[in-house]
Amino acid sequence: MPGSISIRFYEELNDFLPPGKRKKPIDVNLFCSPSIKDIIESLGVPHAEVDLILVNGQSVSFDHRPKEGDMISVYPVFESLDITHATHLRPKPLRITRFILDVHLGKLARYLRMLGFDTMYRNDYDDPEIVALSQKEKRIILTRDVILLKNNDVTHGLWIRSQKPSEQVKEVIGRLDLYQQIKPFDRCMECNGRISKIEKNKILDQLEPGTKANFDTFYRCRDCHKVYWNGSHLEKMQVVINNLKITD
Repeated sequence: MPGSISIRFYEELNDFLPPGKRKKPIDVNLFCSPSIKDIIESLGVPHAEVDLILVNGQSVSFDHRPKEGDMISVYPVFESLDITHATHLRPKPLRITRFILDVHLGKLARYLRMLGFDTMYRNDYDDPEIVALSQKEKRIILTRDVILLKNNDVTHGLWIRSQKPSEQVKEVIGRLDLYQQIKPFDRCMECNGRISKIEKNKILDQLEPGTKANFDTFYRCRDCHKVYWNGSHLEKMQVVINNLKITD
């Protein structure tokens, strides 16, 4: 008979487990000396959501092979705590926050850009493109597809639980503790380019008569040249930002 280990998942990692296995030790039989990564993903938890694994109180890497009787604790991404001295899973955390989103998260991409985050999104990305760009540009993958996060080449990613964009943005900001990195209206909501102030007389031909008559301060995307001004849409965006309940 094979030996067995005990494994427990903490906090939001329990979202991937069936109700009967949440927030308590799970007994797992060992066959063929699997790696801890294989065990974690066989239970439904993608490795990209894991930031710390302790075996009998000691931090281990994904390729560690547990032995009979081991007690394993698995923790989610720690963005608000510095655990670099303890974790062996990644060479270093992503200190510059950049995202790439799957095809189902277009509205979330607009929200994140509105808050100033470098956010890549296209509605025709396939999974290999997303993974390759994530690796090349050191971007965190945001997805509704758990299978994508189980790709061996994915190092940083989050499974988005909510289906509502207004809740999704709260989820990302809260789980990664990004409140202090918010820079409202720093990026274009359409293309992700940087926005800068521009003199009104340089864009008169792009303005509708009402806008031209009622507004004097304008901004333009450096990439796609979309023009922004302090109209009613700005007030709506500010409401979204206020609803994030930003705290110190």
